[in-house]
Amino acid sequence: MIRVALPAHLRHLAKVGGEVELEVPDPATVGSVLDALEAKFPVLRGTIRDHVTKSRRPFIRFFACEQDLSHDPVDAPLDVAVTSGREPFLVIGAIAGG
Repeated sequence: MIRVALPAHLRHLAKVGGEVELEVPDPATVGSVLDALEAKFPVLRGTIRDHVTKSRRPFIRFFACEQDLSHDPVDAPLDVAVTSGREPFLVIGAIAGG
């Protein structure tokens, strides 16, 4: 079971109150987590990544185990702490400006 923490606006859109728990087949990757998230909550399709290219949307970042995974390959396996549910996979809305 993988725990996914979403930013407030995506939680509101998906109508969830807290973390989302997903069953993701091994090996769990950023891509497979996002596939499972979009399958469980179709309303989130296109909000985190582009419909066609599946690339991450601007101002969205991915973190796990205090590591920024935003620029890692989407098919790289996630840490066992995430796949075991000890640590959440975080989807963060980034802020730009000065």
